[in-house]
Amino acid sequence: MPTNCGRRRSNLIALFALAYLLAAVAGCGTLSNGRGWGQDAIYPVDLGKIPRAAFHALFDLETLIPLAGAAVFTVDGFDRKVSNWARRRTPIFGSQTAAENAYSPLRTSIQYEWFATVLATPSGEDLKDIAFSKLKGWAVEWVALEATSKTTNFIKEETGRTRPNHGDNLSFPSSGATEPFSYETLANRNLDSVAVPEEVRVPLKIGNIVLASITAWSRVEAGDHFPSDVLVGAALGHFISAFTYDAFMGLPEKRGFLFNISPLKRGATIGLTYVF
Repeated sequence: MPTNCGRRRSNLIALFALAYLLAAVAGCGTLSNGRGWGQDAIYPVDLGKIPRAAFHALFDLETLIPLAGAAVFTVDGFDRKVSNWARRRTPIFGSQTAAENAYSPLRTSIQYEWFATVLATPSGEDLKDIAFSKLKGWAVEWVALEATSKTTNFIKEETGRTRPNHGDNLSFPSSGATEPFSYETLANRNLDSVAVPEEVRVPLKIGNIVLASITAWSRVEAGDHFPSDVLVGAALGHFISAFTYDAFMGLPEKRGFLFNISPLKRGATIGLTYVF
């Protein structure tokens, strides 16, 4: 127990150090368009961005891949088989109890990482402007988190799926997945605005995805959710957060090559789009 507590303290210290470092390096200044992060959030709303944000969030790989995985788990009782295997073998956490106990500190870690990226975004030069811009940007992200939570709870009550451990009938989708993937999506969106080298940004973004995935998987090994619950939760958390962020943060739209999937009546087209 002392070892676990010490490890948790070390993790928290590292996360606060990251928050301080990012904030110190990039907390002030402006974006490439001369505006501050959060300065154009909420109002005025570009109505044209809303359908584009919804489309890109829906056909984003972080939405599509978990949904495709969840569909695979519906075949031939695969969902329950993997759930039983994970509860019995607990390959990552070693025991169901350890998996249950790991969830809260893991969720807190990615929550702190998200908060660190909010601090790190360049929101202007004047302290008053920085505070107001950060508040507006944080408000958009808070709405994304709340929308994710409310939607998850609504679907849980409507579907009424029994958990693997028969604890209750609120298994689908997993809020233990929607929440960390919502934080992950917002943190990685924020990192796109932080003036750090790509050699730093890319590992941080990959680390956030890995951390969210491990956090969500802990719910499977703990027996609280089926794999499909977690996969749909990951897709839902990403979709709602990405849509809300892109539609209402008021940031310049991404430039460069973007992967895209466009649905057709008899299939879909897959390709790359260059936005300039």
